[in-house]
Amino acid sequence: MNLLAKLEKKIVNLHTKRKKYMKKVKSLLLRIYHIPALKYIVVALIAVVLIGFVDENSVWSHLRNKQRISDLEDEIEQYNERWRQDQEKIRTLDGNPKAIEKIARERYFMKADDEDVFVLSDDEKPDLMTTDETAQ
Repeated sequence: MNLLAKLEKKIVNLHTKRKKYMKKVKSLLLRIYHIPALKYIVVALIAVVLIGFVDENSVWSHLRNKQRISDLEDEIEQYNERWRQDQEKIRTLDGNPKAIEKIARERYFMKADDEDVFVLSDDEKPDLMTTDETAQ
């Protein structure tokens, strides 16, 4: 019986502590509830949350859009630089017929009438001993 009495005493003690804690919480909530400007504070907080994070025109979206604009401006700069380089190549090709001939020979394997073109490949040849064509 001694153990049972101790457990009952602890349960009663915890129950009284819980009641005291709940009274403190209740009194705190009542004090907060009776603040005259509470409704204005709540409305202001809700507005800040909506404007700052939830709305499609929120500060978060604005920052994300600024980052995207910055990335796109960088991409535009890259394309402009590439365009300038291509324009320089075009000017070089317009003024130099040998350069056009070189590109035609190297890229498109064009040749003059009195020439033969041999194309050499660096591809590896498959090992005929290890390749089993019947398994495929």
